[in-house]
Amino acid sequence: MSILTKELDRYLSIRHSLGYDLSTSARVLRRFVVFAEARKARHITTGLFLAWQAEFGNANQNTWYARLGMIRQFASWLHGLNPHNEVPPKALIPSRYRRAKPYIYSDEEIARIVSEAARLPSTNGIRALTFTTLFGLIAVTGLRVSEAIALDTDDADLDRGVLTIRRGKSGKARLIPLSQSATNRLTAYVRERDRLVGRTPESFFVSDAGNRPDDCSARYNFAAVCQRIGLRSRQKFNRHGRGPRIHDLRHTFAARTMVDWYRSGKDPEREMIKLSTYLGHEKPEHTYWYIEAVPELLELACERAARAVSGECSR
Repeated sequence: MSILTKELDRYLSIRHSLGYDLSTSARVLRRFVVFAEARKARHITTGLFLAWQAEFGNANQNTWYARLGMIRQFASWLHGLNPHNEVPPKALIPSRYRRAKPYIYSDEEIARIVSEAARLPSTNGIRALTFTTLFGLIAVTGLRVSEAIALDTDDADLDRGVLTIRRGKSGKARLIPLSQSATNRLTAYVRERDRLVGRTPESFFVSDAGNRPDDCSARYNFAAVCQRIGLRSRQKFNRHGRGPRIHDLRHTFAARTMVDWYRSGKDPEREMIKLSTYLGHEKPEHTYWYIEAVPELLELACERAARAVSGECSR
């Protein structure tokens, strides 16, 4: 085992123990270390990062900016152990980050996604069972993909209808109450999962191999389902293609919840704190973003503001 691999294992272990979600960064860092080892590199340098980017540069600038941040954190760790390791400068790749415009799924589209996921080919039936349940759970709770696949069996109290998110964004934990229909669906999943696996696994969601599916697997299967139902164009060589994302299920949940507030006459300012906490946002303004991003929400907010102004002027 090379020194870079050894230190990467230790780095990931320590950060995971602190509650960080490392599903994406671990995958990126391991690919980088494999590249470094192939070059017989013993230390991280700016030149090594640029060589990696040149060889695997088929990604947009925002993606490479994010990857640079992951490498910089690991390099900082290594630099503290050995100053021969360089921390690539942050300005190496300028950020042009813009929030992707959310795709708001219709009820019919969500139903088709869940239904088609149940038809995914599987050696033992677990793949189809897991992903139809996973996609449905994200749609009705607004969980992040990473939060859903990180669930352990003990995190689901199906007698009380509550999920415990232990490793949310920034390591924050929270409780997610479930509707009765969602609870019933998860209970049915657990029963069939245990029958197919032959035991009760530690992770709540499992793959055909009986272990926890990763972020990449969830996104690949979602892309495959969307291609089958026409939400994404068909691709060769198992490519994902472009189109609505699995994360847009979370956006849809948030946007529809807010639309319901306006239509039912609830006070958005009061409800926003609840939704922000439920979604695990660090700040309420992260939730307010949906008003600008979703045309229907912006229109409803403007109508409500106009009525309020009109009422004040008539006094």
